[in-house]
Amino acid sequence: MWDFSFVIPTFLILIILFVFYFSLPRLPVRTNKVFVQIVIIEMLTVITDILASIVDNDLSGFSLQVVHFLNSAYFILFFVRFYLFYHFTEAFFNVDARKNPVRAMLILPVTAGAVSVILSLRTGWIYFIDANGYNPGRGYRFIYLELLIYIAFSFGLVFRYGHTKRRRERYAVLMYIILLLMGVIFRYLFPRFLLMDTFCLMAILVIYLSIENPEFYLDPSDIVFNGKAFRDLIEENNGKYDQRIFGIVIHNYYDMRDIYGSHQIDEGIQMIAAFLIASFPEYIVFYYRKGRFIILGDGQMDFEYMSSKISKRFDGPWKSNDAELYLKPCFITMQLGDEIASPDDIFNTLVLSFKKTDALNEKTPYEVTSNELDLTRQDLLVRRALEDAIEQDIMEVYLQPLFDASNDRIAGAEALSRVKDMDGKIISPGLFIPIAERSGRINELGEQVFEKTCRFLQENPPESLGISWINVNLSPAQFMRTDLMDRFESILEKYNIDPEIIHLEITEESMIDDGFLQKQIQKINAKGFKSVLDDYGTGYSNLTRLKKCPFANIKLDMSLVWDYCEAPDGLLPVMVKAFKNMGFSVTAEGIENREMAEIMKEAGCDYLQGYYYSKPLPMDEFIRKYGVCK
Repeated sequence: MWDFSFVIPTFLILIILFVFYFSLPRLPVRTNKVFVQIVIIEMLTVITDILASIVDNDLSGFSLQVVHFLNSAYFILFFVRFYLFYHFTEAFFNVDARKNPVRAMLILPVTAGAVSVILSLRTGWIYFIDANGYNPGRGYRFIYLELLIYIAFSFGLVFRYGHTKRRRERYAVLMYIILLLMGVIFRYLFPRFLLMDTFCLMAILVIYLSIENPEFYLDPSDIVFNGKAFRDLIEENNGKYDQRIFGIVIHNYYDMRDIYGSHQIDEGIQMIAAFLIASFPEYIVFYYRKGRFIILGDGQMDFEYMSSKISKRFDGPWKSNDAELYLKPCFITMQLGDEIASPDDIFNTLVLSFKKTDALNEKTPYEVTSNELDLTRQDLLVRRALEDAIEQDIMEVYLQPLFDASNDRIAGAEALSRVKDMDGKIISPGLFIPIAERSGRINELGEQVFEKTCRFLQENPPESLGISWINVNLSPAQFMRTDLMDRFESILEKYNIDPEIIHLEITEESMIDDGFLQKQIQKINAKGFKSVLDDYGTGYSNLTRLKKCPFANIKLDMSLVWDYCEAPDGLLPVMVKAFKNMGFSVTAEGIENREMAEIMKEAGCDYLQGYYYSKPLPMDEFIRKYGVCK
């Protein structure tokens, strides 16, 4: 006799899960499709398990055909169920079994199991029915072998690809595989209790709660998919077929949010989402925050028709009980080909394109080209190289000398950060510095440059190199830190460095707030550092503002130097003279040839810097070239 104590509640819970799952929109990705198959097969398995157990307990009340049909159906579904659990693990890790001959052959155990069950009607190998009732056959233990094969390969997938997923998801996969293994053990030890279905239900619940809950893919409105859904769908269909993207962004979204208020704008977002879903049911609509919608479709998507239809709707107000909004849309279009390097490339390119089309504020959709994808891909590679350089502390510092204009001898140097890509090639600072600023890593980068400069000075006293100081750049974000000097002072103490031999360069971008500027420079000077104004001629500074700031040196931006050298006039020499009368020394950047050097000397500059004298050099090369104590 079989005990039904566990299987009936299991079936009822499955029904609730099934109804709730199908009450929400579902993303058409492989894991969702396999999960639906698992739930359906599990429900059928439970039903046949109950019915087969009932007839096996009372053979006299049923025909032999019914008994064989129910038992055979149960065993076949039993095999299919475990294969689908393994197949879900494959789908979760985005593994294509067709590309691996061994994994492709994993369809054989379930096939062999089904064939064995059907043949058991004659052979009795899996089970047989006789006068004593239902009996396991000689090959009954084969079912455990099949289950263990799928469990073992599932563990293998976790250990092979687990690092590609978040820890929570990785642990969830391990948990449901372990639950399935426990179900097999309990079924073997207690065959009269219908416990296997309960353990399978627990595995399904783990998958649902940690991976397959439809709400994970939905915007809070529960009617439109979110950015995670877009990313996962693109990743799964990466390069498989042509896709088109149509994007909509609310113009001046944050201004509109201030004007109408958060509640009304949220109402408007829901109305827009509902309109897009109803207007383009053949496509998938996503909402990616900040007033940005993405519609994903096939190669037949008509951009012109869509922009026209959406624009007409936006010509009128968006009305509800709580809102009446007048909004303006901007559009982007994008064609995805057969080859896509990374879903991140697409996602990041779309975000940047949304910003561009919002700034342009034009009716014509902004077309995202392959060139922009290439630029985004390059940006991502630079970002990764920068992250690695900072995290592993492998960013290098190069030194570019500054020469005394009166005798053409080296006087000082400027410390410059250098980051290399995976091939060991130097990435242009013009590429990685803006990324460091946007990502918030510029403070760490700047601090590493400062510390490596201090370490260099400890190992190589400035007099041994024929220099009196080294300039270290401060980004505007660094300059705004109120604890900057405390952090630098602790590094100085660590390496026992005199602050007078380090000059801190700030750019004109930092000179927006006069009050803060003066306070910060006073702190810098109070700690013994000297301040240098970098890139003069590109920002906000003027003579009146400079008079209030005790700079030691003014560095003329190379664009100012080049313009003057190309067409000398009387303005720059007067400006240089004024600086010197105010107590500042003057450095000319961007000196590329002898003629430029002579012109800037005649203009009154004290120091010269540029490729004519030397390009930035690695520290060891700088020592070999300029060291005076061999």
